Amino acid sequence: MNKLIGALAFAALVAATPAVAHQGMHMGAKAASASKPATIRGEIVDTGCYVAEGMRGAKNKECTAKCVNTGMPMALLTADNHLYLLTPNHDNADPYEKCKGFAAEMVAVTGTVSERNGMRIIDVSDVKPVETAAK
Repeated sequence: MNKLIGALAFAALVAATPAVAHQGMHMGAKAASASKPATIRGEIVDTGCYVAEGMRGAKNKECTAKCVNTGMPMALLTADNHLYLLTPNHDNADPYEKCKGFAAEMVAVTGTVSERNGMRIIDVSDVKPVETAAK
């Protein structure tokens, strides 16, 4: 039950965030200057299972893939435990959709990085797999 409540609460927060980010795009140069392009490395996680239960890693790959492919928001979890909500680019959502194929894997995500109300966001423009030393 706690997992469901946690997932629902986070999903409600995430559902409101893209609208805020989208509004910011239309607010002029001041709002746009807060965003900058970057490439960030980390693991693709689904927000419901990660936030509620801390689930991540290869042992959760099947669950993560199922969750992101059924609409659970994705995030990038960095080595220093920063969590970035991944959002599709308005002009080309293909790189965002490609992220779904890397569920529970290490990747380098490129895109416009911003922060709204404490939530880090990457508007995905590219994604590439990252080889890990453990392989």
